[in-house]
Amino acid sequence: MSARLLPSINAAERHRVSARDAEERVLVVDEQDRELGPAGKLAVHEDGRLHRAFSILVFNSKGELLLQRRADCKYHFAARWSNTCCGHPRPGESTERAAERRLYEEFGIQVSLSEQDQLIYRAEDADSGLIEHEYLHIFKGTHCAEPNPDPSEIGAWRWMAVAAVRRALRLHPQWFTPWFAILVDRLLPES
Repeated sequence: MSARLLPSINAAERHRVSARDAEERVLVVDEQDRELGPAGKLAVHEDGRLHRAFSILVFNSKGELLLQRRADCKYHFAARWSNTCCGHPRPGESTERAAERRLYEEFGIQVSLSEQDQLIYRAEDADSGLIEHEYLHIFKGTHCAEPNPDPSEIGAWRWMAVAAVRRALRLHPQWFTPWFAILVDRLLPES
């Protein structure tokens, strides 16, 4: 299946997304994932502070992974292919609940998720100058219907076999977010 492109959003919608990102709060943590306190989402990406985050891998009944190409208006790593969904818990919100919330906000689907792993990574986006430094909780789930993606979050989407994902990452790593390669190597065994 080829990628399903979504319509571009207009200037007013881009402004709304930027304003939402500017107001969002995340949790700064230490290397054991202990909370140190809340901070602005954009601020932690500007200065590279370690913060709590999650990534989600959703598969269909054929074992294909649901991928998204991040929307062009994303504040960092825009227009790159990645795992199904990523995000940050808000202060006072559990990581699992935040993952369920963001999956619904981005893809319009509700999935039972199970935590698979945790890791710390750091990646710098040369285009935006922003830094991802995350204590990452990784969730997995299954969904077999068509998603209903939000074009302010997702530029395109597709289901893709794991072997094809691995091949694409080898041939064109620049098409993907840096954390996605880590997730594939760590959680999706070679067949």
